[in-house]
Amino acid sequence: MIADVLQEAGDRMTKAVEVAKDDFNTVRTGRANPALFQRIPVDYYGTPTPLGQLASLQQPEARMLVITPYDKGALKEMEKAIATAPNLGATPSNDGSIIRVVMPELTQDRRKEFVKIVRDKGENAKVSVRNIRRRAKDDLDALTGEVSDDEISRGEKELEALTKRHVDQIDEALKRKEAELLEV
Repeated sequence: MIADVLQEAGDRMTKAVEVAKDDFNTVRTGRANPALFQRIPVDYYGTPTPLGQLASLQQPEARMLVITPYDKGALKEMEKAIATAPNLGATPSNDGSIIRVVMPELTQDRRKEFVKIVRDKGENAKVSVRNIRRRAKDDLDALTGEVSDDEISRGEKELEALTKRHVDQIDEALKRKEAELLEV
């Protein structure tokens, strides 16, 4: 029973770390990264749809992205969604069949602003992992009558080690993203 609780907590913590890493990829650096554009909502015939589902994204150069829509009728809506996307500052150009996006250079102030955003996202991910730990600890405490106190104590120690390992993974990803953001 304790192993089941720890297994479920570990799986959920791993998912939280993956979500955090995906979230970090949505914050732009000096390069054009297709992950920045994947989640931009486009009004596709009245339904907000992620850009990644409506077009293929290629990066021919470090600061340029080429977006080829699957449906040419959605080109104008895609262009509008990219232009109004927060935290991008990119201006798309449409030639009738594809959209080219050239990412402007980041100023030092803007880089520091993005570092703050990434730190907030990292802290939210850590809070998520800690909430998973708290729920798992409650589940372990609920086993008090069925399992010995020593086994529950061992399970709690394993849970703490599991939590620390996942929080360290988030910190490591955060450190890499900060270095990437501050790189000129």
